[in-house]
Amino acid sequence: MSFFEGIKELTNDCKLLNILLYTALSIGIFKITTFSLSFSSLIFDIFLKPSINYKKYGAVKSTKGDGKGGAKWAVVTGASDGIGKEYAKQLASKGFNILLISRTQSKLEILSEEISSEFKVETKTLAIDFSTDKPSNYELISQFTKNLPITILINNVGQSHSIPVPFLQTQDEELRNIITINNISTLKTTQIIAPIIQNTIKSSKGIRGLILTMGSFGGLLPTPYLATYSGSKAFLQNWSSALSGELKNEGIDVELIISYLVTSSMSKIKYSSATIPNPKQFVKSVLSSVGSRSGAQERYATSTPYWTHALMHFGIENTVGIYSKFANGLNFNMHKSIRIRALKKQARLEAEAKKQ
Repeated sequence: MSFFEGIKELTNDCKLLNILLYTALSIGIFKITTFSLSFSSLIFDIFLKPSINYKKYGAVKSTKGDGKGGAKWAVVTGASDGIGKEYAKQLASKGFNILLISRTQSKLEILSEEISSEFKVETKTLAIDFSTDKPSNYELISQFTKNLPITILINNVGQSHSIPVPFLQTQDEELRNIITINNISTLKTTQIIAPIIQNTIKSSKGIRGLILTMGSFGGLLPTPYLATYSGSKAFLQNWSSALSGELKNEGIDVELIISYLVTSSMSKIKYSSATIPNPKQFVKSVLSSVGSRSGAQERYATSTPYWTHALMHFGIENTVGIYSKFANGLNFNMHKSIRIRALKKQARLEAEAKKQ
């Protein structure tokens, strides 16, 4: 090879190296820019964005739910305790009449009286055990709601495992109840209520409908020892996002709400902290941020509204990754430890009961 040929080859190599360097630099700049924009959107959504005005969904201070000028109705499933109870109370405070659906009639009656007395709105109750999956359940919902001007549906009813459990040891009844309550009842209830919302907003110009469905970090992250529950909530993610695409142009906003732990009978956590809000705090964050993705920056029609949950979601997504081996292993070890402690407590209680 002559001297000049060597120089030419070296020059070509330098050009290729420059192309690679500029390509890497461009990708780096793009990644930094998109990350910065996403993080800025996160901060704006959870700390700076103004709360929405629920007049867009038909909230008025008149409780005459006549389908025209009066207050519209919100349907809340799993309404008698915890998060569902707070959804009912906070929507009532905004000027909606409330249909409470849950399993225990006595609890529903107490809550109904409390809401109607405090917020001066109309309330109705419907006691249904969704785990039975009887056709009569949905016939009853259909008959009960057909003449109500409904604009909001809160799909809150849900069930998890009693304690973390390996999938192969999951009892058949628990497995079926989780899928039936979390998935089948949510889909069938939505099939009944969504057309009513469509008719209501058609007869009341200028308002929209709203369907919120409760998701979970258990569905966001594949969760060993909660496999059935995790799968049921992951199913709701795709279903809800797909439904949002279908109903957006129909005037109905559809969102999946993702939460980490909240103090409730389901989580069995009694005391709140920075990362574990009580139901009142959590629902306030949900209702003030409808239409914002907050921590769910990468997901359509999805929100992780509570501020610490939002930061956790964003952090996991942008570091180890939702579906990473590391995240899966961390979840495995955490829930295995919870299971061991729960079994020890259960054995202790059984031993104490035998002594008595």
